[in-house]
Amino acid sequence: MSTPANLPLSIVIPVYNEELNLPTLFARLYPVLDALGRRYEIIFTNDGSADRSIELLRAQYAARPDVTRVIDFNANYGQHMAIMAAFERVRGDIIVTLDADLQNPPEEIPKLLEKMDAGHDYVGGYRLNRQDSFFRTKASKIINFVREKTTSIEMTDQGCMLRAYSRAVIDAIVRSGAINTFIPALAYSFAGNPAEVGVKHEERHAGVSNYSFYSLIRLNFDLITGFSIAPLQYFTMFAMACCAGSGLFVFVLAIRRVFFDYTAAEGLFTLFGVLFFLMSVALFGIGLIGEYVGRTYQVVRARQRYHVKEMLETK
Repeated sequence: MSTPANLPLSIVIPVYNEELNLPTLFARLYPVLDALGRRYEIIFTNDGSADRSIELLRAQYAARPDVTRVIDFNANYGQHMAIMAAFERVRGDIIVTLDADLQNPPEEIPKLLEKMDAGHDYVGGYRLNRQDSFFRTKASKIINFVREKTTSIEMTDQGCMLRAYSRAVIDAIVRSGAINTFIPALAYSFAGNPAEVGVKHEERHAGVSNYSFYSLIRLNFDLITGFSIAPLQYFTMFAMACCAGSGLFVFVLAIRRVFFDYTAAEGLFTLFGVLFFLMSVALFGIGLIGEYVGRTYQVVRARQRYHVKEMLETK
């Protein structure tokens, strides 16, 4: 269960192999938050980093124990699970998520807080003048397009981590018990008055992105299958069209064979081609159904989603 709210602001930052970025993040983030004039906390979740990230986080906790909390996972469970672990422990009335790679500058946090103070319960950032590679930019646009066509979720930039949430939305996310879900989209479904704001985007300060092409595909599957059954409906309609087309094609082949005496070999190879196509369609459908069944299995078995090895905090 979530800790009762007693702070105006909580900052949630997942960390995975960010030892090159953390010193600069500390140097920029804390002054920004100190200047706000609000009581705050920063929760770092070390997601099984293999570098010196946890040592740097321990040192930062020792330097600022009044506002710093550290969750240390025993293994890598993924960015969104790291965020969920922090959500379950936040104390703030407003919760802001931020990446550790400094592509979303901490100096942009006041923009989100201004929107939240205006009465919104969820504020999503969208990146202005993106500094990502051509591949990352185009892949994000494709994912955005697919999401728009398969769900009712309206977000300009679903890949931007810089977002602000009200305590009510965070509590709803935690109570949902969602597994392998896309948190910004889940928050949108619970928000009553969402908004968006443009934020600056910088080149990654150091290191390389932890998101591969495979990770982007997995994220898209989680987003689509977690919030819509449209893929199943699309596949059903496609299968019906294939059945109708295949029946018509077999009828045409029969007419040609009877009235025009085409060779049996030609018809045989054509049927092989149709058969292989239909088999590929069937296999795709099995995989799609398996994605939904797998998500259901993960929920009903109620297995622990992550394990916290160590928690650094001042009570």
